[in-house]
Amino acid sequence: MSNHSLSRCEIVPLPDQQVRFQIDGREVTCWHGSHSAPRPFFFPLLGPGDTWLTRMGHPGAPNHDHHRSVWFAHHHVSGIDFWSDNTSSRVRQQRWLAFADGDEECRFAFELDWLDAGHDPQPLMKQTLLGAVIPDEDQQWLLEFQAEFTPTSQMLELGKTNFGFLAVRVARTISAVFGGGQLRDSEGRVGERAIFGRRARWMDYSGPARSGQTGQARTVGICIMDHPDNRTHPCHWHVRDDGWMGASVCFAEPIMIEPTRPLSLRYQLWIHDGPCDPAAIERRFVSFAGRHRLELTKRPRPHEHFGITRADR
Repeated sequence: MSNHSLSRCEIVPLPDQQVRFQIDGREVTCWHGSHSAPRPFFFPLLGPGDTWLTRMGHPGAPNHDHHRSVWFAHHHVSGIDFWSDNTSSRVRQQRWLAFADGDEECRFAFELDWLDAGHDPQPLMKQTLLGAVIPDEDQQWLLEFQAEFTPTSQMLELGKTNFGFLAVRVARTISAVFGGGQLRDSEGRVGERAIFGRRARWMDYSGPARSGQTGQARTVGICIMDHPDNRTHPCHWHVRDDGWMGASVCFAEPIMIEPTRPLSLRYQLWIHDGPCDPAAIERRFVSFAGRHRLELTKRPRPHEHFGITRADR
């Protein structure tokens, strides 16, 4: 039997606006776009040996249910809180735009609306989220994001805040406070006190987790890389030893966006085996910095739809 239709990297749509991402038939993460949550998120993130690298919520604070594994949010969009759950604002998936399986990567694109449902059902801004799941060696893998935020008005302020846009809540055992993990940045700084509010090209959180395949403990980690094309690169980082790290685009000052000048952000998460290895991260950072952007292409009628490719430039 021919296997020409099978790809190494696969996207599997599921009920309730969930989308599973697989490498070699093994689930590595799942997108949750259901309107039952205030905003979409990725959960779980599975590392080498089927280790769980992220969690839902804070391990010691029940008022942090808005921490949903890996997600996009912002605390101050034209004065409106799109970060916490104690608000009427919502980020809603409007539709998926494109899915593409492949041997080198699988690619995806979603269209999201940022709505202040308590006052005006019209979106304040629209987010296009493009991305790719890319295999790496020894069950390691990469999750690439390319997000564009476009206001529906002539101008919109993204206010000064520590919170937003990309956020990651690591598993309890990987955190420094509740487990045996460690934060480290591209400048060699270690721990919350040394890193909080500082600029860095990448941020890594590594620590112990139990393998779902063998039941044995192993060290794994997540590294977030801030692309050199991002407007505030190298960005400030909001980090906590209790298991949290976020790329703070508006940490120092607000950002104004317009329909003709939206905010475009690119990030890459490396899900890796072993403790933080700065040399290995630097190699992947250089590769990410030089990688072509993702772009949507409109397919012709009668079945009009979008494709997703790598730009040639």
